[in-house]
Amino acid sequence: MTAFRLVDRVEDGRELALLVWPFPEPVIAASTAAVGGGVGERGWVLNAQVAKDYGRHDLAAHAAELADVAGVTGTGATMFTAADVRRVEHAEDSGVRVDATVGLTRPTWAAAVDESVAVPAPGTINVVVQVPVRLSDAALLNALCTATEAKAQAMFEAGVPGTGTASDAVTITCPTGGDAEEFAGPRSVWGGRLARAVHAAVLAGAHEWRDGP
Repeated sequence: MTAFRLVDRVEDGRELALLVWPFPEPVIAASTAAVGGGVGERGWVLNAQVAKDYGRHDLAAHAAELADVAGVTGTGATMFTAADVRRVEHAEDSGVRVDATVGLTRPTWAAAVDESVAVPAPGTINVVVQVPVRLSDAALLNALCTATEAKAQAMFEAGVPGTGTASDAVTITCPTGGDAEEFAGPRSVWGGRLARAVHAAVLAGAHEWRDGP
């Protein structure tokens, strides 16, 4: 498992933090990240804190700038959040590692009344999951669903009025080699481990957010 590095930077006169997972070997990732999302090989993942009034639309260009600051090259996935990523929460379950940053400025229900005209606030829950065994493409997508279910369970248990925020992102990674596991639902072996670790990390982050500094 790869531990993240914390990188401090100054952007537009503000001190902001950046988490980077520089994998020693490429991994297979399934990600909903704003830049570098999708399914395929990735060499790194970034979780970047941005200002609460963040208004850039050139996200790919910004991600390239952040990768340069982090000292990583090649193909990766970049997630953004207005939450302080220094307050990252970590959990593990039987080899699955989860790092989560939780911002709940504007929680929302997934099936809320249409708010498409509103601009989502970048509070954001970002989750990075590392699974130590190869998952098939279908299992990777299943793992995204499982992680999201576990996140929603944590929101419910923390008393947050919503299933997440409108800008949440999840990245699941696994090795490129080995026999592929075909399932990652919550009652599969690896899906269950993933769900428990995501739940623990997000629940801890939600409590910390609500309790304040």
